[in-house]
Amino acid sequence: MAAIAGGALFALAAAFAQTPPANQSLTDNPVFKKDCTGCHGKNAQGRFMAGPSLVSDKVAGASVDDLRGIITNGKGRMPKYTGKLAAEEIDTLAQEVKAANKK
Repeated sequence: MAAIAGGALFALAAAFAQTPPANQSLTDNPVFKKDCTGCHGKNAQGRFMAGPSLVSDKVAGASVDDLRGIITNGKGRMPKYTGKLAAEEIDTLAQEVKAANKK
């Protein structure tokens, strides 16, 4: 019985570990830091000859579903992150990119 309770506690802790705090910004997200800064820069403003700025009129016009689809399936030179990131991580990134464009 203790093994089952311990396993459930571990699964619950793992789920919460992937959910960022509500006040976390895109550039504070550990997933962004690890997987996105190489192309989009530490401040999400893009990098010359790499990824475009994630804070722009073009990105601001995209829906969260559009952003989620681009992160999941890739687009142009953007690689797909399906299978590399959890669905929750992709959803969080899409929401944070959208929120970064509302400031």
